[in-house]
Amino acid sequence: MPAVIILAGLGNPGPKYAGHRHNVGYMAVDAIAEAHGFGPPRKKFQAEIREGFLDGPAGRQKAIVLKPTTFMNESGRSVGEAMRFFKSAPGDIAVFHDEIDLAAGKLRVKTGGGTAGHNGLRSIEAHIGPEFRRVRIGIGHPGDKAKVTGHVLGDFAKADHQWLDPLLAAIAQAAPYLVADDARFTSTVAQQLAMPKTPGDRTAAPSSEDRATASADPALPTEKPARGPLAEALRKLLGRKD
Repeated sequence: MPAVIILAGLGNPGPKYAGHRHNVGYMAVDAIAEAHGFGPPRKKFQAEIREGFLDGPAGRQKAIVLKPTTFMNESGRSVGEAMRFFKSAPGDIAVFHDEIDLAAGKLRVKTGGGTAGHNGLRSIEAHIGPEFRRVRIGIGHPGDKAKVTGHVLGDFAKADHQWLDPLLAAIAQAAPYLVADDARFTSTVAQQLAMPKTPGDRTAAPSSEDRATASADPALPTEKPARGPLAEALRKLLGRKD
């Protein structure tokens, strides 16, 4: 195992951007840090970082959650600085980011490849090369090229949290597998999302009918559900008051 694995979440700093779809990488690594009891945030490597451990199938692995505060287009400066400090290899870095070419709620992991026009990935590739791991979190496409910027730089709709909150919870639970096997990470996320709902626990995935309804009408009001402990922690993390 590497001495340290770096879990970099991409986004833009500050409350103005906190709820943006473009900030889902920040949200994912925050969920991991909370679920696994990482230490408090501190400033280093032109980023906000939290340190902790992931207990996975290969044993206990030290990990750093890193949220660059350079703004998205300069994310590589922060990731590269952290990589050099820890003497890590690009393969020891997992970058969580939004993916407009994936349906909302879908997750894919791959090592290397292109940047598909994502400015954060482009910056990281310029600083450390292409052979880092990418955890692609689907935010969906608005269906009109002219609406892409507003979609990416807009807040998640209330209905989006029907799939977003369970996905973030599943990513957090499956995070230890990132240090061992990407396939087990994605399969564990899928298993978590497929778990049936139980009373008082809304961290399970919505049904296909629920997803279709949310997709068709983002403004559709939803009944306020009961929440399990992890879902409640995510609600507070995302600053939601509903």
